[in-house]
Amino acid sequence: MEGRNPRRWWILLVLCLSTLVLVVDSMALTVAVPSMTEDLNATAQDTQWILDSYILVFAGLLLTSGSLGDRFGRRKVMIIGLLLFGAASLAATYCTNPGEVIASRVAMGVGGALIMPSTLSILITVFDDDERGKAMAAWGAVSMLGLVGSPVLGGVLIDHFSWHSIFFINVPVVVVAITAALLLMPESKGPWQKADPLGAVLSAVGMTAMIWWIIEIPKHGAFGGTSLVTLTVGVAALVGFVIWENVVAEPMVPLMLFRKRNFSGGTLSLTLVQVGNGGLLLVLTQYLQFVLGYSPMKAGLAFVPMAVAALIGNGAGAGLVAKFGHRPLVLTGMALMAGAFVLLGTVDAETGFAVPAVALGLLGLGAGLAMPAAIGALMGEIPPEKAGVGSALNDTIQQAGTALGIAILGSLLASGYADRMPAGSSGQARQSIAGALAEARSTGDAGLVHTAREAFTSAMSTTFTVSAAGVLAALVLAAVVLRNRRPGDAGTPDASAAPAAPAKDTTELVG
Repeated sequence: MEGRNPRRWWILLVLCLSTLVLVVDSMALTVAVPSMTEDLNATAQDTQWILDSYILVFAGLLLTSGSLGDRFGRRKVMIIGLLLFGAASLAATYCTNPGEVIASRVAMGVGGALIMPSTLSILITVFDDDERGKAMAAWGAVSMLGLVGSPVLGGVLIDHFSWHSIFFINVPVVVVAITAALLLMPESKGPWQKADPLGAVLSAVGMTAMIWWIIEIPKHGAFGGTSLVTLTVGVAALVGFVIWENVVAEPMVPLMLFRKRNFSGGTLSLTLVQVGNGGLLLVLTQYLQFVLGYSPMKAGLAFVPMAVAALIGNGAGAGLVAKFGHRPLVLTGMALMAGAFVLLGTVDAETGFAVPAVALGLLGLGAGLAMPAAIGALMGEIPPEKAGVGSALNDTIQQAGTALGIAILGSLLASGYADRMPAGSSGQARQSIAGALAEARSTGDAGLVHTAREAFTSAMSTTFTVSAAGVLAALVLAAVVLRNRRPGDAGTPDASAAPAAPAKDTTELVG
């Protein structure tokens, strides 16, 4: 078809590599948490900050970085992000204490914020409606391959070297992605418009403060300590941001997207799913290693059923979306995910791995069907000239959901575990299952091992029940709000409202 970029499939390869960097990092780090915690003598709060510092910076800068990509060039911004992410990953291989790891994760968050909006925005501007489903399926499939490979690779590296090596695996992927971007990818950007520095500052301050507040809830409560001040700053900044973006002549963020049912419904549904998913990998990794006694490599392999099932769902989803539309796949996938969390909620210290394996398979299949369909529905509503900041808007809200999920589920797990430990237990044993097992090894107390595992799995059951509730809420929201739309459908109000790409978006075929 005339007008299609002849390099579009090569461009997709670069986008897949760029996304793969972020997937590899998050999954490998999850597997490394137990050994990292022990080696650094990190507290539970240190561990949470190692995970959350990345999310804090990432979500706070997404809107600004998406706007920068639309303004100055999406390839340029993505390459800068890759350089920063790779350099920070290399620095993390030399860290010797929790503070240094957190600092490296902050820098990685800045790099990730520059990478993520560019990948989706370039994809939706390069591929038209007829091919976008196939492109997103391929993009999602590569992410799933990273989901399969990175925990296993991370486990092998930890078994043979140390947890530092899981950061080093990002470096060669970054090098390949940057080289491919320079050689294969054209630059693309939206039409030039005035900068919106006040909008950028308000969005960054507001999102950072809100996610900081969420992260601190387990420590201070929702309104205790400095939490009330942080919440006030976050709400004030975000309210100011919304008011400003509605009155400024050239807003940084197109808030009118929320008037489109598929964008608002898809974004908010995915956010609720992320709340449910927030603590999944962290909780299950601890279950596998501390309760079942798996090595890091074996714990990584345990996630293969989820990733393989997600690949199957993702591969089938592209054809099913073309036939039935986005909405049925979103609803079916979310129903499977909710069922998987209910099943995980039945796991106890004696269950073993059979039940979690089935649940992970259902979860992967559901995610493979629902997530690409929901993303496809909402991304189809974003005008090409606002592709970067539009995709960043969706990413930002989902990251807030992820942070909220980690905070809520992490707090439920920690407090539930402590409440279920005997009153006479030491502070170390009540703080975490890792502390209890370390104490049991030093004292030879086999009874403490059994007690800690029972307390952990009981608390874990509660967290997965809450996860199921979050996904069910997403299912209900999607059922009520989403309109069904198949790729290539014409005549819908939302589709007709979007400007045509050639008139607004520019793509320069440069090396």
